[in-house]
Amino acid sequence: MKSDLVDIECEIAQEREKAIAITDGTETVWEGHTRPSLKWFWLPRSQIAVAQDGARTIVTMPQWLAKEKGLI
Repeated sequence: MKSDLVDIECEIAQEREKAIAITDGTETVWEGHTRPSLKWFWLPRSQIAVAQDGARTIVTMPQWLAKEKGLI
């Protein structure tokens, strides 16, 4: 049976009661300065599961949501 769930390794940038914002943790170099990624992806808590695997954060979500948010 094919699963329609995907796991995304990410960092949690911000948390709210009904949603979390994640980032892929990439950094950009601009004018010689390294800055964290400014692209956040807000995800509804009702559609996701968050798990810690050591130092990694894994967010599991439906494939349609990952596609809609541009994560895959």
